[in-house]
Amino acid sequence: MWGPKEAMHDNIDADLTLPSVVSSLPGTSRDQVLSLTIIFHPKTSRIGQTAVLPRKTDSAGWILGRRSPAFSDATVQVAEPLDDPHISRQALEFLPRGKQLVVRRFAGSSRCRIAGGELDDSVELQRQELHKGVALMLGHTVVLLLRLTRRGGTGAGVLECGGLLRGSSAYMAGLRRQILQNAGSDLDVLIRGETGTGKELVAAAIHGASARAEAPLVSVNMAAIPSDLAAAALFGSAKGAFTGADQAAVGYFQQAQGGSLFLDEIGDTSADVQPQLLRAIQQREIQSVGGAIKQVDVRVISATDAALEGEGCDFKAALRHRLGACEIQLLPLREHPEDIGELLLYFLALAATRLQRSGLLPQEHSSAPEIASWAGLFYRFLCYSWPGNVRELENFSRQVVLASERQLTLVDHVESTLRNGAAAPRTEPGTMARRRMQAIGEEEFDRALQDNHFEVARAAKQLGVSRTAVYRRIEESPRHRLAKEVPRDELQRVLAEHQEDILAAAMKLRVSVTSLRALLRQREAE
Repeated sequence: MWGPKEAMHDNIDADLTLPSVVSSLPGTSRDQVLSLTIIFHPKTSRIGQTAVLPRKTDSAGWILGRRSPAFSDATVQVAEPLDDPHISRQALEFLPRGKQLVVRRFAGSSRCRIAGGELDDSVELQRQELHKGVALMLGHTVVLLLRLTRRGGTGAGVLECGGLLRGSSAYMAGLRRQILQNAGSDLDVLIRGETGTGKELVAAAIHGASARAEAPLVSVNMAAIPSDLAAAALFGSAKGAFTGADQAAVGYFQQAQGGSLFLDEIGDTSADVQPQLLRAIQQREIQSVGGAIKQVDVRVISATDAALEGEGCDFKAALRHRLGACEIQLLPLREHPEDIGELLLYFLALAATRLQRSGLLPQEHSSAPEIASWAGLFYRFLCYSWPGNVRELENFSRQVVLASERQLTLVDHVESTLRNGAAAPRTEPGTMARRRMQAIGEEEFDRALQDNHFEVARAAKQLGVSRTAVYRRIEESPRHRLAKEVPRDELQRVLAEHQEDILAAAMKLRVSVTSLRALLRQREAE
């Protein structure tokens, strides 16, 4: 309690109080910008360059045209405008109107397509559309993505583990940094993301950038291991441990000694195996079936697109938290569409080199009709939502090159898919409760397989069940089959009918293209 006034004044702190600082984490709305990314340009080295539109404090707009704005990335010293003669000096005007953005085409300016349609006068874009990204095509030559997103990354860096880790978006730059940070920690890593987002390549990149890079990286598909054989497969077995064990077998943990063990589809690990796996990861010791306890030195990297928590999930919480000492969440391609142009160009070039068709690709000196065809392709790919993510983009790119012997050609399947858009609804990892397969009728099961082109992982996600349950039902069903069950003569006949188009053959045979390709590789090796 204060004493007399004089004493009170003697105790007053004469220092000034400093004003509060308002902070925000990276990635919040304060960090967002409206940007234009080059998805296609006749000078293909410019694909991936970005122009950030300055923040406006008034209603004045921005001009997009041949001379403005300037685009750049980490590989160029001086930012440059689009500088294409087929684009008007003043093509479009962007006008901020509260939470909307009005895009207005100048009268008599070069042709513009926006979000799949022609722009004759003006269109009002909502904030939700800008977050998702809006595709633009100017003239017949340049494709751009207009998007409200986080500030860009550090340029078109690439980790040497395949084209899936290419891209100049803020997301890809952040992912590369996260991979390098995790690689140096030697902690176990859990990678989560939809099918086709590159989980296996991220695992390989972590291993390759780590101190264990010279030691083995052993990859295991947990969904493909029968529960009664899982212990022997993972931890090994002693001679005579069970019927047929004529000699001792080394398990995956010992095969990865000194290196990294990649447990793919970890969410499909059977409930019986999970406690054994937890002990092995916690103690770094294993006990082979019928054998002694041994110490192992491995780093465990796991991946899944399945829910590991929530109602209806039987994945043990202790194992889930032990696996995720470090966690990486991979975004679906539709959430970083800025990278579509760079990824598409990379996969096209890769397929063209393998098929000895490098002359097919767009060049600066290509004719106007050729440039228009390529710009149209990139624009259509940008407008598609990619339910199969980067893996689907790679598959489509390969099919385009395969079908284009003399000029750019789309096979019927790619054409119809791009026209119809994504077929199946999607949910984010971790948000979907598991269902019981017994509650799913034959018609719903059949429709899920067809919607997802008979890919088990995608059908399982749509149905809300595990891959193991889908495999088991296919094996038990007289209406369905796996690729390995297709007779040789039927496979050869269907491939011949479709001129060796593996995707078309898979749809005819009602099996997944992934498993059909694996079967063909296996039979070629025999």
